[in-house]
Amino acid sequence: MKMLIKDFAALTGVTVRTLHYYDKIGLLKPSFTDKNNRYRFYDEKALERMQEILFYRELDFSLKSISEILSSPDYNKQEVIREQKHLLTLKKQRLEKIISALDTLEHKGAINMKNTFDNSTFETAANKFKQEVKNRWGNTAAYQEFQSKNIQNNTYTDFDNIFTEFADYMKEGFSPSDTETQTLVKKLQDFITVNFYTCTNEILSGLGQMYICDERFKNNIDKHGIGTAEFVFNAIKAFCQT
Repeated sequence: MKMLIKDFAALTGVTVRTLHYYDKIGLLKPSFTDKNNRYRFYDEKALERMQEILFYRELDFSLKSISEILSSPDYNKQEVIREQKHLLTLKKQRLEKIISALDTLEHKGAINMKNTFDNSTFETAANKFKQEVKNRWGNTAAYQEFQSKNIQNNTYTDFDNIFTEFADYMKEGFSPSDTETQTLVKKLQDFITVNFYTCTNEILSGLGQMYICDERFKNNIDKHGIGTAEFVFNAIKAFCQT
């Protein structure tokens, strides 16, 4: 699938001007730009990213916050989808409560105001999620460097493929400390440095801890094979101790 910007705009319900702005701030880049006529084209991956952006917009996330979330090198799409669904369900429940109050007001001329317009449950959940993103990515030197990178869509696929290699090594019987595995750890570290932020041994060690302690990251890595996250953690640990 390859769509001109006007067709992509019509499909997603946004304006061409909005897509130009998203391109300018790096939130959603065209999949391809014709060098001769400068026409912008969008493909399936761009559509998937646009869907995620629109879901976050429904939750009143700022464009900056959306960019931070989607740009995370450890972004777990399935986990985020579950969180989005939870938050939108809370939003739906509040709207249903207000609609019910309007229905009562229409037929009875009076409503019970208690809790009708209370939005604290949704706001608490949404703020907790936003704070989590800010704490993880918003105030570190690594994140500032990461923000300055012009990251291409296929970078995340290549990043994920490295964990596929770890899983293959694990299945083939290599130990975390074997030379082959340690070479792969260096490949991971170099990839992060080139594409995201300078990955020192200290940062790499922290990532290894996160890969097993945070269920979202652990599950995302273990999709390549149960035990992969633990294998990567031990390989990183051995690498950083040498």
